Amino acid sequence: MKRVIAVFTGNRAEYGLQYPILKAIQAHPALEYRLLVSGAHLDPNFGRTLNEIAADGFEIHAEVTIDMAADDQAGATAKAIGSGILAISDALARLKPDMLVVYADRFEGFAAVIAGSQMNIPTAHIEGGDITEGGALDDSVRHAMTKLAHLHFTTNQQASNRVLAMGEEAWRVHTVGFPAIDMIAAGNVASPGELTARYALDPARPLVLFTQHAVTTEVAAAAEQIRPSLKALSALAADGVQVIVTYPNNDAGAQAIIAEIDELGRQSVPGIQIHRSLGRYNYHGLLALARDPAWRVCCAGNSSSGIKETPAFGCPTVNIGSRQQGRLRAENVLDAGYDSAAIEAAIRTCLFDAEFRLLCAGCENPYGIGDAGIKVAEVLASVPLDQRLIRKRMMLAGEARDGWHR
Repeated sequence: MKRVIAVFTGNRAEYGLQYPILKAIQAHPALEYRLLVSGAHLDPNFGRTLNEIAADGFEIHAEVTIDMAADDQAGATAKAIGSGILAISDALARLKPDMLVVYADRFEGFAAVIAGSQMNIPTAHIEGGDITEGGALDDSVRHAMTKLAHLHFTTNQQASNRVLAMGEEAWRVHTVGFPAIDMIAAGNVASPGELTARYALDPARPLVLFTQHAVTTEVAAAAEQIRPSLKALSALAADGVQVIVTYPNNDAGAQAIIAEIDELGRQSVPGIQIHRSLGRYNYHGLLALARDPAWRVCCAGNSSSGIKETPAFGCPTVNIGSRQQGRLRAENVLDAGYDSAAIEAAIRTCLFDAEFRLLCAGCENPYGIGDAGIKVAEVLASVPLDQRLIRKRMMLAGEARDGWHR
């Protein structure tokens, strides 16, 4: 009998990273999946990316509605987590999976891990042990999810070491790499011809892909933080640079950012186009243009994809602000604060500095070689489903030495 693996996804970026895992589960002879779709996937304000999942050929087994009525961190996110726990637990009770897979560090996934672990469903957490010290709640949520989960699939050895340092048993921790690299290695991305037609691009002009999310501990500053970025992009567009702007995730603070983006859209700045979502196929295709020296492409903003996915394409990147502070990165990333002149200067370096572009083209990717999905599926198929898996042990003794507890 096949093991039934529930996979939870709550937003477009997370789903794009889970795609290789879903494909590997789907292809494995000992596994079958049950897909729970929630959060921004169901929200037309964020592109209703539920449709992208169906277009990829996956069956959706549960649409899980999480209530997040207001863009107010003081109450909305906390209530959304509570709403998510209730709705996800109902879906899990109906689907009766053998295991649950949850990704990363977002509030929707946090709700899923709480529901699964409290229902004694062996829960696997992807991307634990990472560090983003830049003022977001991500680290706190991610590490809490690690302590609740029963299996850990990390993207790099540093992350595995941190999970072990939290007292997790070594047999639970698997260093598999970054799942998005699987898709990049497979080469299933939009072609230059498709992209130039779809987005009316001119290969002779530089191109910037831009996404900036809210910093969830600085929600009140979200609008103020994105304005320098949009000012820099407008200046670049006036100089002939093509700019593609996408909406942020549905975090607290997102509506303030969207309002600023929409205001830019109403100005109809030549060269700037705005999209709610590009979809993984198009997004990776645009990044892949950086492999061709004839194109000058730069990724900018504060998305984790700018840190973790762009090295695989040799694409120069400008990381703005504090959101990704502390995250393991390659040599293709330049940092800039919330200052329009600094952001514009960094993007110009990415687009026009031949020496830096050459460095980016040959940079080493610290996030794996493209076989994460298969590794995850093999563990899910082979790990014994017994009390040893459910009953977690703390491996740190906490012994006292010279008056200090270690």
